[in-house]
Amino acid sequence: MHCPYCRHTDTKVLDSRVAEDGGSIRRRRQCQGCDKRFTTVELMQLTVLKRSGATEPFTRDKAIAGARKACKGRPVTEDQLQCLGQEVEDALRASGYAEVPAHEVGMAILGPLKRLDEVAYLRFASVYRQFESADDFEDEIAMLRSERAVFRQSDDGSEIPAAELLTSAPPG
Repeated sequence: MHCPYCRHTDTKVLDSRVAEDGGSIRRRRQCQGCDKRFTTVELMQLTVLKRSGATEPFTRDKAIAGARKACKGRPVTEDQLQCLGQEVEDALRASGYAEVPAHEVGMAILGPLKRLDEVAYLRFASVYRQFESADDFEDEIAMLRSERAVFRQSDDGSEIPAAELLTSAPPG
């Protein structure tokens, strides 16, 4: 570890703390050359195990790029895609595995993408799940419709069981 002030290579760890989510460690350090203090944050390195057996570091940008292709021409903002990428990364980190199969990365993208835009979800799912016919699309659309019948979104974006909507009093 190089000191950010004087580039000295000898630093002493004064304090280490695990972040609340357990995904990173914060270390308070002191340079042995100039005595200045600084903080470092260490993140668990996620790696993706590809079908070929090769591994590569997980990159949020690559996950976002796949979702971006599915969202082409859809009313989805770059901020929404960034949030999706963060949600995917958080889900993968929460799994507790340092090495995640590529299949799981795709699965982690499907849920947030479905909530973001159903058309983009269908596009992504058709490639990811290798749809072979119109029947595959029809089956997926039927599943989306049945889920929509069970859950409706409230004004704040949270999901409410449709049965609650039928039994609750109308507003105002």
